[in-house]
Amino acid sequence: MHALVYDGSFEGFLCAVYRCYADKVGDPDIQPVQRHQVNLFDSHTEVLTDQDTAKRVWAGIQKHTRGMESRRLYMAWLSEASGSENTIYRAMRYILQGGKGAGSDFSHPDVLAVSKLWKSVSRERHRMTAFVRFKLTKDDIYFANVAPDFNVLPVISKHFSDRYADQRWIIYDLVRKYGLHYDLKKVETITLQFDDDFDPWETSPEIFDEAEIRFQDLWKNYFQSTNITERINTSLHVKHVPRRYWKYLSEKQALR
Repeated sequence: MHALVYDGSFEGFLCAVYRCYADKVGDPDIQPVQRHQVNLFDSHTEVLTDQDTAKRVWAGIQKHTRGMESRRLYMAWLSEASGSENTIYRAMRYILQGGKGAGSDFSHPDVLAVSKLWKSVSRERHRMTAFVRFKLTKDDIYFANVAPDFNVLPVISKHFSDRYADQRWIIYDLVRKYGLHYDLKKVETITLQFDDDFDPWETSPEIFDEAEIRFQDLWKNYFQSTNITERINTSLHVKHVPRRYWKYLSEKQALR
């Protein structure tokens, strides 16, 4: 099997798809450089990312898709699931051969697999927009850290830039070590360096505004005072707010 190793970007993946067609690679194994494993018995090619090539490939895909079909492909790629690049490539190949509507032919195993990945990423996107909590820093920037299962920052950017258009904010993905910074005009991708003793889930008075700390304590007190112990339905609560999202919620943290 011949491996095509790309730089981990969506544009790089599209360039790898182009190489499959240009070099007539029959059974490719498309891998991001982060997950590439050298196999002594397999050959591999490092794919260079070219923005113009990526645009041409994506334009060709969109020409043969309709509705949500191309977005499903992109969001399936954001899943970062092992082997997902190969699944998406095969789905793209089927779409290009089948024409309009092939991207919604769920009888095809790869199209169906793409749809399942898209649904998983869509659910995570929805939960991130619901559970992200900003904290005001001393620099007057609203900061939120997240640790999503999938790479959803690219698909939540517009939601937050529209909703919080009058505030400067940062949403940082602790798993993938990059974030989004909105400066009241545009959203940019950033990386940050944290001190070794930095606890992203702690509202440190050295970093966050005093008013933010008081507000969080006020909210925790309010939540506890209005919570009726006799009516707690933990199973229903966890169904709507899974435990892995509790770390984002101020009301779930202990009072100081």
